[in-house]
Amino acid sequence: MDQKAQGSLPPVIGVGTPVAYPAAAAAAVPYQAYHHLYQQQQQQQNQQLQMFWADQCREIEQTTDFKNHNLPLARIKKIMKADEDVRMIAAEAPVVFARACEMFILELTHRGWAHAEENKRRTLQKNDIAAAITRTDVFDFLVDIVPREEGKDEGIPRPMGAPATDPLAYYYVQQ
Repeated sequence: MDQKAQGSLPPVIGVGTPVAYPAAAAAAVPYQAYHHLYQQQQQQQNQQLQMFWADQCREIEQTTDFKNHNLPLARIKKIMKADEDVRMIAAEAPVVFARACEMFILELTHRGWAHAEENKRRTLQKNDIAAAITRTDVFDFLVDIVPREEGKDEGIPRPMGAPATDPLAYYYVQQ
């Protein structure tokens, strides 16, 4: 064989000779890149939730008109009276409950939207809300009410070592 032909042949490796596999090294890079992207996404979602709660606190402090509501007070009062132990309800109670319900719905929707964006979708679906409930410990009371559809789970796989629950733990931002 001539020298040019020998230069193009792979080197002969003896038994017991360590071999570096470039494919294994290359596989670690996408995992690291994915893990970094995952961390950035979680930090962004955490910042969005902090801003959400800061805005909610600011809005509550600045509220002076308690007559306009997004949820019907009569329906809230009716639900409150459904409990046989409740006899009388102060006029302020349905107003406070209405605001609390609005905040609850907003946070649940916000967390569901974050799940939809993780899956690169712009449409909020039932499984997004179910994922938000599953990932957040505070929403555990809803697990039986909104069951997760296992067959339609489009969740991105979590990197090794990532928590199974929502890294955006429920918190209250104090002023």
